[in-house]
Amino acid sequence: MRKSSVAPYLLLLPVLSLLVIVILIPALAAFTQSLSDAPIGRPSTFVGFKNYAQVLSDPNFWRAAINTFVIVNVVVFGEAILGLGLAVLAAGWMPLRGVFITALLVPYAVSEVSAIIMWRYLFEPDVGAANWVLETLFGVQLLWPINSIHGLTLVSIISIWLTLPFTFLILYSAIRTVPKDLIEAALVDGASRPQIFWSVTLNVIKPALLIAILFRYIFAMRLFAEVWLLTAGGPAGQTEVLSTYLYRFGFRYQNPGVASATGWIMLVMSLIVAAFYLRRLQKASPTNA
Repeated sequence: MRKSSVAPYLLLLPVLSLLVIVILIPALAAFTQSLSDAPIGRPSTFVGFKNYAQVLSDPNFWRAAINTFVIVNVVVFGEAILGLGLAVLAAGWMPLRGVFITALLVPYAVSEVSAIIMWRYLFEPDVGAANWVLETLFGVQLLWPINSIHGLTLVSIISIWLTLPFTFLILYSAIRTVPKDLIEAALVDGASRPQIFWSVTLNVIKPALLIAILFRYIFAMRLFAEVWLLTAGGPAGQTEVLSTYLYRFGFRYQNPGVASATGWIMLVMSLIVAAFYLRRLQKASPTNA
């Protein structure tokens, strides 16, 4: 009996050891560094929560936090709505379903850096094909190098395009598992297709939808490449996000203490969001229905 109770923990030991080495130890090291004044190349000095106070009193940090909040919510919920609509479309009857799904998965086959550069040239104010189409059809352009709102808009579009396959696959797989008996019973009762979607399909796939939103929130909080390769936080820091703010202190200003403090603040923010959605997920699970 004792051997059988110990065996599962022994099987988990390699994975737990890997998590400790890769995640826990670096996280604790970063926390220790966040409590120190540790310029690169010089001995570190313990300063307590001075770095956290510096970050939280910096207007540039709050501007980056607001930009991150706006982009994350636009990306996450825009991607959830678009992914859900495409998943419903792909799960129903349609010709060339395989081609349609393959086309949706194309962003996963493209290098993130290459994709961002491609989008940058498409929306180049002077020679970009996409901006030419916008100006020809609607008389407007995305002037992202000089307009912060346009820059954040383009960052959101690129981020949605890059990660839409993730949300789509989760929701498409969930919709395919909806029992046909429930749908047929609802049809017999006289429910319309929209009523079946809202009352049956959406309730069944709600846990999958919450999981998709949870993971996208966590990943989007670390948004970096889209901003850095497109605007580098400009103009004048108006499109700065938390990841680029952290990068500047860690590598440009060579202040790893402030960078580590920023990283831990980002972690706490992510944990708060995760706790909220995990609570909603627990309530939406079948065992609690």
